[in-house]
Amino acid sequence: MPETLRNAARKRLEAGELALGIGIRQARTVDIAPMMKAAGYDWLFLDLEHNSMDLDTAVQISVAALSAGIAPIARVPSGEFWLATRLLDGGALGIVMPHVETAEEAKEIALRLRYPPQGHRSIAGGLPHLGYHPASLAETCAAIDRATFLVVMLESPRGIANAEAIAAVPGIDSLLIGTADLSIELGIPGELGDERIVAAYKHVIEVCRAHGKHAGLGGVYDDVLARRYVEMGTRLVLTGSDSSFLLGGASARANLVRGWR
Repeated sequence: MPETLRNAARKRLEAGELALGIGIRQARTVDIAPMMKAAGYDWLFLDLEHNSMDLDTAVQISVAALSAGIAPIARVPSGEFWLATRLLDGGALGIVMPHVETAEEAKEIALRLRYPPQGHRSIAGGLPHLGYHPASLAETCAAIDRATFLVVMLESPRGIANAEAIAAVPGIDSLLIGTADLSIELGIPGELGDERIVAAYKHVIEVCRAHGKHAGLGGVYDDVLARRYVEMGTRLVLTGSDSSFLLGGASARANLVRGWR
């Protein structure tokens, strides 16, 4: 049995620290995993909901991430369990399920994506998580289940209202607010500092603390506002995406050099 599998994001959170993630939307090569590890990130947010990244690409990046020591966590389209289980078998260490609104939905996520006795996920052989070393079924299930991180996204007033019941579901690790979509649902698109958004964060942070879960921050990239939500108690923090960082850095450099005379 190889050394115990570790999830860098989970390790940070269990130590009471911030787990910093970066959205991977445009990168399509495996070197993005060690690059983002070198940049100081703890987890990759592999986004299969809002772009054209396919399963094979996400799996290859996930395997590279395992070797690099950065946690590959993939967002799938809502309810696409067939895709989530294939990603987990292929190398991912977690799944982000968007648009969760009820405890019943959260229970189904845990049942589908965790091994027995907590859930009903099917076991596959020769998994990359353990370096392809042979291991007993008991060892394999225990090691991978400990490392697997399940995140539900709350993106509607109904989801926020049911946050306490969702947080109480065994097997769910984090409640992450999709702030942009929540603002749209509230009829205040883009007003991410509105008192209703602040109240949503306060509520989710409180119920996460009460149930031993981790509150997550997504979709807020204004430094002052993001810091406010972190200081309130969010710990799983999505800091931006590969495309936004590429555009931001490239634009800053172009503007600088164009000003030279």
